Amino acid sequence: MTAVPTSTDVRTLANHIGGAWAPASGAETLEDRDPASGELLANVPLSNAADVDAAVAAARAALPGWRRTSPMVRARAVMALRDVLNEHRDELAELVARDMGKTLDDASAEVGRGIESCEAAIAIPHLLKGENLEGVATGVDVELVRQPVGVVAAITPFNFPAMIPLWFLPYAVAAGNAFILKPSEQDPLAGERIVELANATGAFPEGLINLVHGAHDVVNGLLEHPGVDAISFVGSAKTARYVATRAAEHGKRVQALGGAKNSMVVMPDADPKLMAGGVMGSAFGAAGQRCLAGSLAVLVGTREEQDAARDRIVEAAAALKTGAGLDPATDVCPVVSPAQRERIVRDIDGAEADGATIVLDGRGDAGPGGCTLAPTIIDDAPEGHKVITDELFGPVLTLVRAADLDEAIAFVNSSRYGNASVIFTESGGAARAYRYGVEAGMVGVNVGVAAPVAWFPFSGWKDSIDGDLHANGRDAVEFYTRKKVVTSRWAA
Repeated sequence: MTAVPTSTDVRTLANHIGGAWAPASGAETLEDRDPASGELLANVPLSNAADVDAAVAAARAALPGWRRTSPMVRARAVMALRDVLNEHRDELAELVARDMGKTLDDASAEVGRGIESCEAAIAIPHLLKGENLEGVATGVDVELVRQPVGVVAAITPFNFPAMIPLWFLPYAVAAGNAFILKPSEQDPLAGERIVELANATGAFPEGLINLVHGAHDVVNGLLEHPGVDAISFVGSAKTARYVATRAAEHGKRVQALGGAKNSMVVMPDADPKLMAGGVMGSAFGAAGQRCLAGSLAVLVGTREEQDAARDRIVEAAAALKTGAGLDPATDVCPVVSPAQRERIVRDIDGAEADGATIVLDGRGDAGPGGCTLAPTIIDDAPEGHKVITDELFGPVLTLVRAADLDEAIAFVNSSRYGNASVIFTESGGAARAYRYGVEAGMVGVNVGVAAPVAWFPFSGWKDSIDGDLHANGRDAVEFYTRKKVVTSRWAA
């Protein structure tokens, strides 16, 4: 295996195909810049169909031998990946912080969650066990076994450039599949390093784990290629629907995790400190660029109780420090790009023009990288406004008011999304009614970000997913394997 090419100049990234780094066939590149400083980190090649073909060919060549490899040996390979990732945890966290913009603490937690997926996938010898029933008729037995799907491709987003590739890679290869990663073109350095570290373990055959940089052409190439058997995707709702539709048209198994508009319900009895801390981490952590970010605070109670909760939230948000992710004092990192910031600011401007009140305004200095956006809180937005219904994917919190818990649940359930929702309350009865009645796949009680550990699925509902099998947990094993039922008759 060759090392990632380096240079004193800004380098153009290479694809990793068949166990070696190779330049992309296409000459066009995109700039990858540090959101905090604007520094040019790398040039990202826009690969083409020839690169996709090469990656698929390498994966298919490696697949038969890997499928024959014992599940115990595959589990040990994932264990080796887990160990090397843990050794390089700080390095990966710094890559995420520089390339995506996150604070070091947030980036380190992200890498830790990715490592957790490796730890869950190490149980693959147990998770792959099938079922059998003997004597269904005279001399007849039936057995169900799980076999790998084949070549799987993961198309991953910018907001978790280390964790989300690791949602897919460990489970896919542990189950006996070959793997192709297409990282986000906006911040691909962590994904590149993960692929390099995986191959450096020597635990995986050459060509089993591949990487192709690029944008739309590579996505379409993977969706349409007859040598790709399954697609794992995380991104916006619109793109998730496109990926699911195109993949299905070409006969592929697909899981496409899409957008969200997550509500945080604040009951009058909520612990003020716990509530404010949870709302801050959920709404403004990673600059709101999470599919589990709480972008709506539903304030429940009388007007006086609602206003008291609003004031606590605004006071806490105003105290947050915005800055570079590598600065230990930073609470709120930049958004990923100037274009992202401009889009979010347009949405805030639109709400203000339509009569909403901007009770905390973060539209000030964009910072040296043009990506800084401070916490912004919107109140009194018109019913059905975009800032209430659509995912803004930035450090913007919209306040909504409800007289009681039933009204709050009805509001949450009116969303077309169903990724996550949380409630802050000291009442067990309110918490139980909420977890029972809310239409969201991940529910938090006095927890700002309801992210499940890797032994459970990332269980979005409604328009937050296209497909019915989620990332992580037993769903991952279901997705990356096919069931084969064998009926046998033997003479007595």
